[in-house]
Amino acid sequence: MKPKILLIYTGGTIGMIRDKESDTLVPFTISALLSTIPELKTYDYIIDHTSILKPIDSSNIDVSNWAEISNIIEQQYKKYNGFVILHGTDTMAYTASALSFMLENLAKPVILTGSQIPIGARRTDAKDNLITSIEIACSNKINDVCIYFENKLYKGNRTIKTNTEDFDAFESPNYPILAEVGRNINYRNNSFKKIKKDLIVHKKLSDNVAIIKLFPGIKIQIIEKILKTVKGVVIESYGAGNAPTDRKLINLLNKMVEQNKIIINVTQCMYGKVISGEYATSKPFSNKDIIIGKDITTEAAITKLMFLLSLNLSDEEIKKQLRKNLRGEFTD
Repeated sequence: MKPKILLIYTGGTIGMIRDKESDTLVPFTISALLSTIPELKTYDYIIDHTSILKPIDSSNIDVSNWAEISNIIEQQYKKYNGFVILHGTDTMAYTASALSFMLENLAKPVILTGSQIPIGARRTDAKDNLITSIEIACSNKINDVCIYFENKLYKGNRTIKTNTEDFDAFESPNYPILAEVGRNINYRNNSFKKIKKDLIVHKKLSDNVAIIKLFPGIKIQIIEKILKTVKGVVIESYGAGNAPTDRKLINLLNKMVEQNKIIINVTQCMYGKVISGEYATSKPFSNKDIIIGKDITTEAAITKLMFLLSLNLSDEEIKKQLRKNLRGEFTD
């Protein structure tokens, strides 16, 4: 039987046209988008398409859109061999990370792709990204949530956007790429895992979370206000997990842990990981109930926290799950 692929259009630069009145880029329909790629008709695949109810610029993505995408995949899961999601680049790594947690026991490829230049423009990177994503989704060699961009296939929850200008817009700093594309598509050994359980789709994510990025001179009062406002916080610390050894900060973090706040310590650095006790300045995070994020990305840390907080687990179970490698989101 011919491989069947479902394209899910969410908006983003790949499907933008310039509005004559506002002179800004706005989303257009997936049918119009696909009409610009006659090459797709030459493939021996069945390529269907749908879209979220209201395609958007990816900067406007929120948890309701992630729920809508996961619902489409759940409803169509048995009908298709794989899924390609057309998505804006700005929040693509967040969406890929979120979907990796929402789609439990995923046994088929979910490939997110987009472009830096709209598909109707000269020199666009959209066609190659879309065509190759479809080929990968039909390959039967991937069963994960991934990002494909500029000749590279990345594990979705290990990926970050690093460039607003170059076609090579993404990196996977602490995890090897899953495939590299030249004349052929060369898959790596870590690109496929056997899944025998049924797909479970989690459609709710908690928004009771925040990210705090430390910087020299940050006020303790600001950190305190944020911590008091939400249940879970990802703190982007310096280097290998360091922070000012201010007694007020240490006392504040200990106090917040006692008040059942969930805190994850991740590094601001692109490469490397948080290491407990590596430096004296890691002392503010020495409380055993503060989660060491290892080499998890901020995007994966915040979406994992959103996912776990939505499951009505006890605080201790949430902390236990945060320390577990649920979807390959960090290096053990």
